[in-house]
Amino acid sequence: MKSTAPGPCFTIGEIADRFGLATHVLRHWESIGLLAPARDAGGQRRYGQADLARVAMILMGKEANLGLRDLHEILSTDNPMDHADLLRRHVTVLEHRIAQAQAAKGLIEHALTCPVAFDQCPHAQEQIASRIPPA
Repeated sequence: MKSTAPGPCFTIGEIADRFGLATHVLRHWESIGLLAPARDAGGQRRYGQADLARVAMILMGKEANLGLRDLHEILSTDNPMDHADLLRRHVTVLEHRIAQAQAAKGLIEHALTCPVAFDQCPHAQEQIASRIPPA
């Protein structure tokens, strides 16, 4: 994706400030091919509206816990469904993480309502025992 930076042009500092990022993050994304800002006559990066959308998409992907390598692959085409297998694998990973988070939440909620000390609670002892690997 090579930006032509039509319309308003922004500097790397302006884009970084706008998104709350360090400029080195944008440079890194450029170095791995996630961004391709236009350059002015002096060689300075100039970001346009398409670049703003691209940064927003990268951040959305990161929020979905996609790695930069996966994001590069997904954003390499106009249609994310060109990478349906990658997205399905990521859904499986997210489902596992969600299950872990729900179990952790349940344990904490139980600890908040349990009338006995955590180390004396039968529910907690069961959870602790399940985490000890067999000999």
